[in-house]
This record gives sequence, C-alpha cells and structure tokens, in this order.
Amino acid sequence: MGTLAFLAAKRPGRGPLNRGGPLSVVEPRGIQRLVRNVETGRFERTLSGLTAAGALVTAAEIYLEHDKASFGNPWMWAPVALGPIGAAAGIGGVFSARLAHTALPIASAAIIANGLQGTYLHLRGIAQRPGGFKELRYNVEMGPPLLAPLLVTLVGGMGILASILRREP
Repeated sequence: MGTLAFLAAKRPGRGPLNRGGPLSVVEPRGIQRLVRNVETGRFERTLSGLTAAGALVTAAEIYLEHDKASFGNPWMWAPVALGPIGAAAGIGGVFSARLAHTALPIASAAIIANGLQGTYLHLRGIAQRPGGFKELRYNVEMGPPLLAPLLVTLVGGMGILASILRREP
C-alpha cells in the first residue's frame, strides 16, 4: 500500500465501521447509545420499562410487609393494587407513545398520591404506638417504616418523568 493510500485509510471518518466519508457519523452502540439518549432527553421508553419493573418489585415487597401486619387497615391493599396498574402502564409506555403520555402519568400520579397517603398513615401508626412521638426513635424502628411509602412515590415520579421525556429513536 502506498503512502497516500495508507493516509487515506487512517483519516477520521474512514474505517471498517464508517465507510461514508469524512462527514459521516458513527452511531453509538450499547452503553454509549444509552448515555447519549439520556444526555439528549430521549429516555421515555427505557424509563417506562424501569417504572414497570419498579412498580412490580415494590408491590411485591409491600404485599409481604402488609401481610405481616395482617392487612389491618383496608388502605394497605391500595399500593398492592396500584403496583400491577403501574406496571401495565409502564409496559404500555414502552410500546406505545400514546400510552406513555396518557395512561402512564395517570397511574403514576395515583401511585404518588398513595405513597404520600401511606407516609401519613405510617406516621399516624408511629404516633399510636405506646409512647408515641415521645419514644420516637424506638417507635420509628419498631413501628411502620416511615420512609418506605416515599420509595413508592419515587416509582410514580419515574413514570411522570418518563411521560415528559422524548422517545428514543
């Protein structure tokens, strides 16, 4: 290979992945593509899927924890029921832009509202334990988990954010 041919092969924009010339762009793959989509606000489908997974995992965990308390308050069933609804809306958002902008934000708003309600109910449960807020440290450790319902609101927040972001190509 002559000197000019060697230099032409080493120019930017040439090579086995990019045959189009000096102005063509190599499309990123794998993690680079994911990072580029996040940087440009194109994360709707991925975040919808993460919302679906998060809703299922949290609903399962909530079911186990509320079952230990024998579902003493009927409101304990609400986050368990909202989990599959959030998961269905998240899966719908992965496959349909329309569902990502309609069903997903509605389900996510319901999950957020229920998480805030759960925080209030858990705080009330701590207050009703012997000693109430006077024995705050003990009752927070032994009573209903005060911050757990806020984790549910994060799942709802992911769904709201997914509905705002742009769709990946």
